[in-house]
Order: sequence, then C-alpha cells, then structure tokens
Amino acid sequence: MDPLADTLRRLREAFSAGRTRSPEFRAAQLKGLGRFLQENKQLLQEALAQDLHKSVFEAETSELLMCQNEVDLALKNLHNWMKDEPVAKNLFTQLDSAFIQKEPFGLVLIIAPWNYPMNLPLVSLVGALATGNCVVLKPSELSKSTEKVLAEVLPQYLDQSCFAVVLGGPQETRQLLEHKFDYIFFPGSPRVGRIVVAAPAKHLTPVTLELGGKNPCYVDDDCDPQTVANRVAWFRYFNCGQTCVAPDYDPRRSPSLGRVRRLRGLLGCGRVAIGGQSNRTSAPSVRGPRPARPREQGPRMGTGRSLCSPCNGRRPKPSSFDDEPPPGLFCRPQVVTQMLHQTSSGIVGGNQGFIHLTLSTLLLGGVDDGIGRYHGKFSFDTFSHHRASLLSSSGLEKLNELHYPPYTAHSQKLITWVLGSHRCALL
Repeated sequence: MDPLADTLRRLREAFSAGRTRSPEFRAAQLKGLGRFLQENKQLLQEALAQDLHKSVFEAETSELLMCQNEVDLALKNLHNWMKDEPVAKNLFTQLDSAFIQKEPFGLVLIIAPWNYPMNLPLVSLVGALATGNCVVLKPSELSKSTEKVLAEVLPQYLDQSCFAVVLGGPQETRQLLEHKFDYIFFPGSPRVGRIVVAAPAKHLTPVTLELGGKNPCYVDDDCDPQTVANRVAWFRYFNCGQTCVAPDYDPRRSPSLGRVRRLRGLLGCGRVAIGGQSNRTSAPSVRGPRPARPREQGPRMGTGRSLCSPCNGRRPKPSSFDDEPPPGLFCRPQVVTQMLHQTSSGIVGGNQGFIHLTLSTLLLGGVDDGIGRYHGKFSFDTFSHHRASLLSSSGLEKLNELHYPPYTAHSQKLITWVLGSHRCALL
C-alpha cells in the first residue's frame, strides 16, 4: 500500500468539490497561517536556533517577518488579485467579453530546502493558498527542529482536508515525486532541482525552480573600500553565508551569526589559501588552487566592460547582480546603467547586498539557474493558471455570418482589414 495515496486522494477530493475556491476560504487559510507565525514565534525562534544557530534578530528578519509580510500583502490584495483581467479587443470582438481568469492549478507540491527552513516553504505557501490550491508541503529533513514544528503545529492552523505535511529524506521525496501533482515548487540546489524537474516530466507537470547560481560582485575602482567591505561582508556572512545570492562561511564566536557544521569536509578538497580553522564551526575560508568560479572570487575590481564579458559568456547567468549580474554592483550610477544594459541576471542590487529580497514587490527568480518567479503578487501569478476567456453572445448571428465560407471578395477584404489594420482596439 502506498502511504501517500490516501492523503493525496483526500486533497484532490477537497479541490474537486470546490472547497478552496472562494475568497473567504482563501482568506481564512491565510489568516490561519498568520496566527501560526504570531502565536508560535518563540517556538519557531528556538527551532531556527537549534537548526542553524540563528539569533533571535536574524530569525525574525530573515524568516518570520518576511513570511508575515507575505501573508499581510496577500490578505490586503486578495480580492484584487483574484479579479478577471480584461484585455484589449479587435473590431470582431468589440461586443464580446475578453479577459484572463486566474484559477488554481489543483494539487500543489512544495519541497523546501534547509538553508531558510521557514522562509522558503512558507513564502511560497502563501501564494499557493491565496490562489486556492490544495497543498502538500515537504520540509527539509536536514532542519529537524523546524521540520517538527511545521509537521506538528502548522496543520492545526489550516484546513487539513486541503493541506498536508509529508516528512522524509531523499528516498521519500523521490517517492513523492512519482505521484501526479498539478504544480511543483522547489527553491534549493541545482543538483536537487534537476531531480525535481525530471521526475514529473512524464506527467507534464509545470514546475518552478528557484536555484542557487554563481553570483559575481562588481566593485568599481572609485568606490570607498570600507563601505564596500562593510556591505559585502554583511551579506556574505548573513544566514551562515547560505543564501542563493551571497554564500560564504562564519566566524567562530559571533553570537549574531549562524552555524553550518557540515562544511568541514569541503575544506579538504584542495589547498586552503585563507582561513580554514575548523572545530565545531568553520572560519571564513578561501580554497585553492583551482580557478574560482564567479561567486567564489568575491568582489572583482575592474571596468564595467571587463566584467560584462564573463557575465555574458559561457558561465550560467547569475541569480543576482549584487552578486548577480553582479548581485552586487558597487559603482557609479553610469556604470550601473551600463551593467543593466549589457548583462543578464535574475535580480540586480546596486550598492547593497540582498536587501532587494525583503521587497515583496520585487520578484525572485533566475535566468539560467531557475524556472519561474515568486514573491508577493508574482507568487499569486505563479500558482495560478491564467485562462484566456472570450465570451460571445449567442445572438447577433448576422455579424458572425461574415466569418463563414464561401468567402466573397468583399468579405475577404473586410476580414483582412479588421485583422490587419485594426488588430486591437483600446478598451
């Protein structure tokens, strides 16, 4: 017996019955998620401290607050986001109703990574709930304390006929991916992303992948070195350096910085040029002698022209330019403009780290290192099927007779004129 079969059948039955479609139900689910965040703040902070040694401040700013902001934004705009979107019409359809309808996909699977074990699954969950989908959430087994809270506490705040948490490691995840879902969302590593996108291909299931890319950081010659050092060090050390747009390791003693204890083995793969001290935690380290990839090189000095070349060459396009086109562009406005016009990346941060990730109004998504986008309304759009709709009257048949053969010279000329010279009239 497949232990997942009953769970998935229950969720599909709830969706087929239309339980999740009303704006009232969606709002109730979002409010439940908001209460989960508010009423279990200390429990969540303790779980994040156990998993990643996150300080209360970092847990609040990088995980809990960002999730709450997404909930608040979705509740504030839910009715507006759900509205049909009218589109321009041509002369043939002036008496018809043409619009884009946003409808839920159905049964959605969200697979979460370990580096932001609360932020990444719950920010995407907001979008899935707001669009009226039923959801299976698979937390990371590597963040055991957070996984436990998500599995045992979160379902108490949501309708369990429409939401489920599935636990397990890689083997269980592969078994989960054997089932048919209507949409799959995964923010994590490219290695796992390849598995996630390949498994549902037999079902033609649409997938969003938000993966970690290589992120150069460009520092112009005339920047203030101390300012750049402060900002680059902050966003590279934040969250143990385990952010898709700013990875690095941590100093040993700071109570404000997290810990990743599985990195020790990586330091043995090559000569350590700088740092390398490791006990229970790892100091900031640079490995050698193999040529570093863009993100491993750290800040790069040079002209805008010299940096545009590697960013547009054979390497994958970066996730961020601050580190991506560079994720970080520390330079004059004219150089920023040059980089924006001559490079491509998922996001761009000028003269800062990854503060852009705190804005729900800006999308998060890659070019070569991902498929799709999310955050705020972009999450709502991602988890919605956009259905093109044209509703015509059953009467007015005389007007429609123009479309029917046999075509006269006059009707052909008129149809060509309508579809050619007047393709779309403004609404």
